Amino acid sequence: MTTALVTGATSGIGAAFARRLARDRHDLVLVARDAQALGHQAAELHDRHGIEAAVLRADLSTDEGIAAVEARLSERAHPVDLLINNAGFGQRGSYLDVPVADELRMLKVHCEAVLRLTSAAAEPMRRRGRGGVVNVASVAAFLPRGTYGASKAWVVQFTEGAARDLAADGVRLMALCPGFVRTDFHQRAGLGTDNIPGWMWLDADRVVDAALRDLARRRTVCIPDPRYKVLMGAARLAPRGALGGLSSRAGRKYGPRHGGQ
Repeated sequence: MTTALVTGATSGIGAAFARRLARDRHDLVLVARDAQALGHQAAELHDRHGIEAAVLRADLSTDEGIAAVEARLSERAHPVDLLINNAGFGQRGSYLDVPVADELRMLKVHCEAVLRLTSAAAEPMRRRGRGGVVNVASVAAFLPRGTYGASKAWVVQFTEGAARDLAADGVRLMALCPGFVRTDFHQRAGLGTDNIPGWMWLDADRVVDAALRDLARRRTVCIPDPRYKVLMGAARLAPRGALGGLSSRAGRKYGPRHGGQ
């Protein structure tokens, strides 16, 4: 039985990955900040699917938290065959409304943690000649919209480059780029969602199903819905100036509501 490690495992897309992988008979290492939620999740997945579910409490906005997950990924006796880098968060407020310390914390989680954990997982995978990494990004990576989009653009570029470098070694890497997904992500960030059209919302379980299909097909970028594929195709053809204005207006309409944390 293979082992998958999922960061940000207790909610949203991370929880959907954990459910699907447990159903597919993968043992799991569940990573998040909330030890109680991790314990409940691990017990439920073990009881329902008969798999082993270990828990690792770690805050990936800290060096200590990243190092703890790196250590688990480097264990030779209990190798991780699939890494899901899902941990992340959004900010409430436009550029200069968000404190620089909070922006740096986001970059720590979205970029540094992804780099370090991917590297910690990929090296032993390369030695074994097999393994996979899914780095959860966003369609925001393709739009000029603040630090969140910039950090996710880095995830996509990094993943595509690393995928090319490791393709001959049997290690698969893919960036997952969903649109709006029905999770508690926006609520936790204090982001307004009342005006987002219903057709733009995706189901987390279906996002995960599409992601695992595309990983099996050795794709390096997955946009897990035909509607968003069309939108992102159009975005790539639009002039950068017009796209920036559209992104800014969409951010004011659908994005963060200003206010204290």
